[in-house]
Amino acid sequence: MVKKLVLALVAGGIVFSAAACNTVKGAGRDVSSVGQAGEDAIK
Repeated sequence: MVKKLVLALVAGGIVFSAAACNTVKGAGRDVSSVGQAGEDAIK
């Protein structure tokens, strides 16, 4: 019983950390594209 609970918590942690990683990557791409658009507008 305890072993299954620990396994479920570890699996859940992996899923959430992978989702958070993708979110941060997406935010980084958004910021980068806004910066590029601003640079293009200045030129």
